[in-house]
This record gives sequence, structure tokens and C-alpha cells, in this order.
Amino acid sequence: MNANKTAVLSVQNLNKTYAGGFEALKNINLEIEKGEILALLGPNGAGKTTLISTVCGIVRPTSGKVLVDGYDIIRDFRKTRAMIGLVPQELTTDSFESVWSTVSFSRGLFGKAPDPEHIEKVLKALSLWDKKDNMIRTLSGGMKRRVLIAKALSHEPEILFLDEPTAGVDVSLRKDMWNIVSQLKSEGVTIILTTHYIEEAEEIADRVGVINNGELVLVDEKASLMQKLGKKQLVLELAEPVQTLPDSLASYRLELAREGTQIIYTFDNQANHTGITALLDDLKAASIRFRDLNTTQSSLEDIFVNLVEESS
Repeated sequence: MNANKTAVLSVQNLNKTYAGGFEALKNINLEIEKGEILALLGPNGAGKTTLISTVCGIVRPTSGKVLVDGYDIIRDFRKTRAMIGLVPQELTTDSFESVWSTVSFSRGLFGKAPDPEHIEKVLKALSLWDKKDNMIRTLSGGMKRRVLIAKALSHEPEILFLDEPTAGVDVSLRKDMWNIVSQLKSEGVTIILTTHYIEEAEEIADRVGVINNGELVLVDEKASLMQKLGKKQLVLELAEPVQTLPDSLASYRLELAREGTQIIYTFDNQANHTGITALLDDLKAASIRFRDLNTTQSSLEDIFVNLVEESS
């Protein structure tokens, strides 16, 4: 068993190199606790889907190991796979089966006894109940996506992987999706999602991981990440526009915006001295008057972009 009892998923020194020499994953180490929501952010080709596919047993790692609740994903494949639900990116549901049949069959694949009540609950939560007798091939793309989620939840997994779950889906599915995620979290299900929608990570994740070029650049508590890496900006609305800023203000690295009507000062909100008081004094000395000021905090998106640029 894994020494760290709280880690339901433990990824240790994981590497994946394909036949042509391409390194898709480079020495990934990651511990995920039961009931946690981890958002994995990264550009296309960063290794997000390869990591998920490896944990789910679809891709075999070159080296390293993955433990699910202490069980090895290769040695104990059937046991670990039955604990995992996967909602893939690709829509692969184009069968002549009905929604009810395919979701019920999916549950049976993982060795679970039939449970019509559970299947009904899942279909209702995903607004699929009125489509339960419809053939999957007759459904819209959004409804097929809902079926994929229902299939992943059919066997009551302890860990749920969502690979770009809301890419190109309608607003109502996105809303249903996050309601289900909240419900599952409250039931102790561990959720790992990859997303391009950084606002989603910002809204629902407990921790955020950033992956780039096959390397896990960083994993941190969301609040801590934003505090440590987040910059604040002081925006000054000028009383009168200026064409240029005097040399006496050069050390502040100010940005002149909106045709000279705004000055933007970026500072580290963790620093002992933000420099704001000195800046305001120097602006006064330079006879630059302002009529309003406000501060803004950088978003997770800004942080993500900076991290990816640094690691590329």
C-alpha cells in the first residue's frame, strides 16, 4: 500500500517516450488526495491527455509507476480501472444502442451488479432521462457528450477524469456538469480535470497543476498560487492626457494606456514595499494629476501564461 494513506492517486517518476523518441511525459510526480479537485492546465500537446491515458491504463508508461488507492495500475489493472471513471475528449458514441442500454452496459463492464436506480439518478442529473430510449446515433453532439459523462459515472467510480469536458459544449451542459462535480466532491469522489477554460479551474479546483512540454511545471493550492504569483495593478485615471512620462518616473516601469489617459503600475502585492506612496509623491512632483485610481488582481490566466512562457 502507499505510505501516504490520504493519497488516492500517486504518480511516481512517470515517463513516457514514444517509438520515435518523443518524450510525452518527463518524470511526473503527483499525489492527489481523496475528495480533491485538481485542474490540470496546459497548452495543446503539453501531455495532459497522455498523463490521463496512462493512469487509466490506455497508454503504457516507459518507466515509473502509478498507484490507485495503493494498487499498481499495471499489476492490478482490473481493480484500479474499476475505481476510475473517464470522460474522454473525443465523441466515440455513434451506436444503435439506446441511452439506457449503453449506460447500463458500461456499468456491467466494470463488474458492477445492475442498479437501475443509480442509472436513473445519473441520467436525470444529466438531463438525459427523457432521451433514455433514444438511439445514441440520433442524439445531438451535446447530448452525446452527456452520454459519455453518464457512462463514466455508471459504475460509481472513486476517481473521475474529465478530459476537456466542456470544450465546445452548450451553457446548460456546462452548468449541469459543474453541479454534478460539486455533488460528487461532497460524496468524496476525487476529480481531475483538464481544461482550456481557466475560469473553470479558478471556480471549482482546490489545486491547480500546470503541465508544459511533458513536465509538471507546478502544482499548488489555487489560493496560494494566486497569492504567490499574482501581481496587482494600480490604474490611475489622469485628469488630463499626457504624451510621455518624465524620466523621473522611469524606475516604476509605468505603462501609458488609453491614449495617455491612464497610467498602469504593476507591483508585487507580497512585497513589504509596494512603492505606491512614493509613486504618488513623484507624480505630484511631476505635476501629473489623477482623478481616480483602482487596483486589479491578475487572474489565473495571466499566471498560467507566464508560467508556460517561462517553462518553454
